[in-house]
Amino acid sequence: MDVQSTVTNGHSGKRKADCDPEGQPPAKQATGLRNKKWDKAEIMRVRHKHIGPNVPVFFEEDPLHIVRGRGQYFYDENGQQILDCINNVCHVGHCHPHVVKKAQDQIAELNTNSRYLHKEIVEYSQRITSYFPKELSVCYFVCTGSEANDLASRLARAYTGGREIIAVDGAYHGHTQLLIDISSYKHDVPGADGPGEHAHVVSLPCTYRGQHRDPETAGELYSDEVKQAIDRMHEKGKKLSAFYCEGIMSCGGQVVLPEGYLKRIYKHVHDAGGVCVADEVQVGFGRVGSHFWAFETQDVTPDIVTIGKPIGNGHPLAMVITRPEIAEAFAKTTSYFNTYGGNPVSCAIANAVLDVIEDEHLQENARKVGERLVDGFLELKSRHDIVGDVRGMGLMVGMDLVKSRETREPASAEALTVITRMKNLHILLSRDGPAENVIKLKPPMCFSLKDADNVIRNLDVILGELEDKRKK
Repeated sequence: MDVQSTVTNGHSGKRKADCDPEGQPPAKQATGLRNKKWDKAEIMRVRHKHIGPNVPVFFEEDPLHIVRGRGQYFYDENGQQILDCINNVCHVGHCHPHVVKKAQDQIAELNTNSRYLHKEIVEYSQRITSYFPKELSVCYFVCTGSEANDLASRLARAYTGGREIIAVDGAYHGHTQLLIDISSYKHDVPGADGPGEHAHVVSLPCTYRGQHRDPETAGELYSDEVKQAIDRMHEKGKKLSAFYCEGIMSCGGQVVLPEGYLKRIYKHVHDAGGVCVADEVQVGFGRVGSHFWAFETQDVTPDIVTIGKPIGNGHPLAMVITRPEIAEAFAKTTSYFNTYGGNPVSCAIANAVLDVIEDEHLQENARKVGERLVDGFLELKSRHDIVGDVRGMGLMVGMDLVKSRETREPASAEALTVITRMKNLHILLSRDGPAENVIKLKPPMCFSLKDADNVIRNLDVILGELEDKRKK
């Protein structure tokens, strides 16, 4: 029997031997999966069977079935609109029409790897480096923030000859083994292995919960820990490679770094021959409002910057930007190629995202709406003793809930109640921080003043209910 493939319109047809008499593949005919009705219960059943058990779902007892997104809103299977206050990945808004159109146009024309010449990768390289200090001019394209931070460690090691990495307690830099080793957000939990052999963790520089609470002296005192860590390395004959830090500690509980913190640390690190890595994967692209990059709020210039998440508005793309001399040192160790990093579709999307940030003045919107959120949260703090602290910049804001303002004991269960009640009101929040007691907002950058007022008004009611329940 002839089983040669036929060719139609440039594509191979199905082999006759692989089809039943009706022309349908037997497996597909038997299962009919593509035509199956997927309700919430069936999705969860199949998910539990086939997806890893440690891959979480928000609100496990009553998960959201999201079928569409537009702007700062999700829509569930019943068409219910949900205000999204936590999706810092879809930076310019879910399914922004300009970004969608550019993606559609480019994928219909060409998608290949970066070993061929294409204008999108070089155009974006020029545009994005114009947002950085002139010293940072060399780009590497990857697919995820984890890839970017892992690659940054390779650059640092090639340039410094060191292996030791200093990171901040509560930080999360990615899910490769090296990054888990330095990310206490992941390695300092039950069942984990703790920090890796070359990892050195310094205190979270929090002026509300940390050891040093005076804003006037906290920056210096917390930065001294880095100098002490370097000294301990040298005593053991070890050499520093890199110091990693976000411009705002996101998973650590929306902690704003104390004044002068990074400037002092960068000097300690450079004096020891190390390099400084600014992780902007979650906090960059104008989110802090006052600056395009969060590290700029500390008046420093990093040696390496990693970016991701918002760069592609949900499309998998990330980058490492560094100094030419560091790139030259890395080039002497090996060639570097990333199959998907910097492909034409990804770069067309990244260019479109930057278009929207610029054309719609989203950094200014983050500043303006962020101020409304912080002012509103401070007003809630003045009325509700459960609010211990309010902190953040731009559209990166946290509310620290406490059982008692005197003891500052985290109100973790209450934080869960708050986000669950808000979810039932069709407003999506999350909680974070070491004790999961910090209500966290990091919405799409198109989040409006009206949205901010909606969040504040509903939080006021729910916090009041919690305090009334305490009094009974």
